[in-house]
Amino acid sequence: MSTTGTETNNGNKKRNKKFTIILAIVVILGGWFGISKYLHALHHEETDDAQVEANISPVIPRVSGYVTAVRVKDHQRVKKGDTLIILDDREMKIRLEQAEAALATAESNLASAQSSAGAAHANIATSEASVSTADAQIETAKINVWRATEDFKRYENLIKDHSITQQQYEQALAAKQTAEKQLQVLQQQKAQAAKQVNAVSSQSNAATSQIGIAAASIKQRKVDVDDAKLNLSYTVITAAEDGIVSKVTTQEGQFVQAGAALFSIVLNNELWIVANFKETQVEKVREGQKVLVEIDAFPAHKFEARVGSFSPATGARFALLPPDNASGNFVKVVQRLPIRIEFTNPQDSLIKNLRAGMNADVDIHLD
Repeated sequence: MSTTGTETNNGNKKRNKKFTIILAIVVILGGWFGISKYLHALHHEETDDAQVEANISPVIPRVSGYVTAVRVKDHQRVKKGDTLIILDDREMKIRLEQAEAALATAESNLASAQSSAGAAHANIATSEASVSTADAQIETAKINVWRATEDFKRYENLIKDHSITQQQYEQALAAKQTAEKQLQVLQQQKAQAAKQVNAVSSQSNAATSQIGIAAASIKQRKVDVDDAKLNLSYTVITAAEDGIVSKVTTQEGQFVQAGAALFSIVLNNELWIVANFKETQVEKVREGQKVLVEIDAFPAHKFEARVGSFSPATGARFALLPPDNASGNFVKVVQRLPIRIEFTNPQDSLIKNLRAGMNADVDIHLD
């Protein structure tokens, strides 16, 4: 009995010793893990609430119409200027022809107005020449009237003395009256010529005004032609930038509305990370700090990056219905602030394999 008890005590001691060693190892490992995490937390900020982002360009038609051809497929790579969709352009061509016809009519009206103005200017010159001629004739007639009047006065004195005959006197009187009537006729002709000048001047002003109206109409018609050409060019929808096409749901024969997005192109020009850190984590975060990024799709690779910029507001502020803590019961919730993380190693070949929306783990080095 004593021997059995001794063996039992020795077995318990060995088990206690093993347990003590295992417990010590666990405590040491736990302490080392806790201390390493604590020391790491002093110099790093991490989050797994992060995604890959990229510029996405929606394909939006600028004119309405029926689709006649779809030149791209799902997930196809395209370059800037590549044709994506072609719309029926027959209506746009008709509008262009109408605009060009209206422009030709306006140009014809301008030529007609210019011709009328030229003729009016010529008539003005002729009428003004007639007035000048009448002025010269009136001056001559005035001289004739003065001469005939003086002759008549002399003959009137001579007839009293019977130095001349009655016939001579009557001839002098007739010459005086004829000269006066001739002067009146010339003055009337001058007045008529002056009226003609005024009338022709009015016609010239009207023709000049018509020229201005016709010139303005030509400008408007040229704008209409340019607008029709522009709308015609919009029937061919092209890629705005290099990128990859999303799922294409547009089909031939489909009617599309101007301004309605058809599908999107994810651009190749830039990729970045949006990391949503808790507001309690950003105290020591600064722009330009080094960042290591792990993408879930490539867990064995670390991407080099840096802190690019901070969002001007928390994510909740940009929500469709932002929270209003002034109404209802208030429950304090830690907010998250989006931070832009930019890749710094353009030679990294895996960056081109990233896609918008991929999940990422972000580690910011605070030192």
